[in-house]
Amino acid sequence: MLYHTSSFAKEGFHVDLVGYGGSKLPDSIRRNKDIRKYLLPDVPTFLKYCPRLLVFILKVIFQSITLGVTLLFSPKAGFIMIQNPPCIPTLAVCWLICWLRGSKLVIDWHNYGYTILSLGVGEQHTLVKIAKWYEFLFGRFSAVNFCVTNAMRTDLSSLGISANTLYDKAPEEFKKTPVEDKHKLLLKLSEKYNLFVPDKKSEKYKEETVLTVKQSDGKIVNRQDRPAFLISSTSWTEDEDFGVLLQTLHEYEIAADTKDNKLPDVVCVITGKGPQKEYYKEKIEKTEWKHVKICLPWLESEDYPVLLGSADLGVCLHTSSSGLDLPMKVVDMFGCGVPVCAIDYNCISELVQHNHNGLVFSNSKHLLQQLKILLDDFHTGQKRLTEMREKLEIFQAIRWHESWKKTVLPLFTSEKLKVH
Repeated sequence: MLYHTSSFAKEGFHVDLVGYGGSKLPDSIRRNKDIRKYLLPDVPTFLKYCPRLLVFILKVIFQSITLGVTLLFSPKAGFIMIQNPPCIPTLAVCWLICWLRGSKLVIDWHNYGYTILSLGVGEQHTLVKIAKWYEFLFGRFSAVNFCVTNAMRTDLSSLGISANTLYDKAPEEFKKTPVEDKHKLLLKLSEKYNLFVPDKKSEKYKEETVLTVKQSDGKIVNRQDRPAFLISSTSWTEDEDFGVLLQTLHEYEIAADTKDNKLPDVVCVITGKGPQKEYYKEKIEKTEWKHVKICLPWLESEDYPVLLGSADLGVCLHTSSSGLDLPMKVVDMFGCGVPVCAIDYNCISELVQHNHNGLVFSNSKHLLQQLKILLDDFHTGQKRLTEMREKLEIFQAIRWHESWKKTVLPLFTSEKLKVH
């Protein structure tokens, strides 16, 4: 939704951004006078001590009131655009405010909320059936719909909802990181995380990180003996089984510890936050690996694309609760020119083309085979990785705002949608 906000502002729209805190907004949004920000209050913490069903009911009531009041007393908008999910209570509240104030409802479908709910309680749960009915009932009241895949567009159409496919694209700041910027960021991170500090330092270099060195002449270059840099971003939820990657790295450690091994050591950085993070963090801390190191850093928003653009290979574990959405993290990686190994599911081929711009795997053994193939010549040529990077130049040619102007902007400037 932040990308939509930036694009609307670039095209001269006045935007009211309504949302929850927890993450720092990009400077381009914080400093833009055409973007007003409205921070919604968090759900009171004492609710977690109530019974589960009561928590759900009270949470919906609290969020309905706070969101409704914020929208009702903010300046009238011609359009109210929401990202779905979450759908409860957002869809109903926004529809009601649109009806009261004469605004038009716009939905950007990224997934289905009821399918995420089903991960916790099961597909046949009564609450899931009610949520599904509710989601598509209010979805039909929208004036305009966007969705992230053609598969989702077809599915929405079968439910009586006409949508336009708007593929996620990375904005300009997601690009291959120059070695100088990589070195600067790694030095910064090495102050907090030992993983970015080389095991052995040399007196001939002015500065060193695990991936880069600053030579005596001041030139910054990649280390000749550097490890392969893997990156993965996860929400630490049920629809992303981090155990698959952890098992793969365990097997890679065993393979890299053999006598005839040609595989490079691996530095694996995992970004993101979520409910299962602490569980896996404890498991990672218990590992005693020599060839594989894992780090779960906290990053400032400006540092994320720089770190992403420094990686050699990305790994995506997103499987989609609906099977109809695409992982934004892969979009960001592709924007940085980073090939990706992604777990297979229904429509992943709309983004990751196997053996073209990345590889698709089905389990930890399959992923291990792919890592061995891609990294076998890491210090002698990187033939497969280079071929994939070249294919990604096509993806990088079209950025978010350019794609947005072609698909979204015409609908908001057409006579049909003008608000009087």
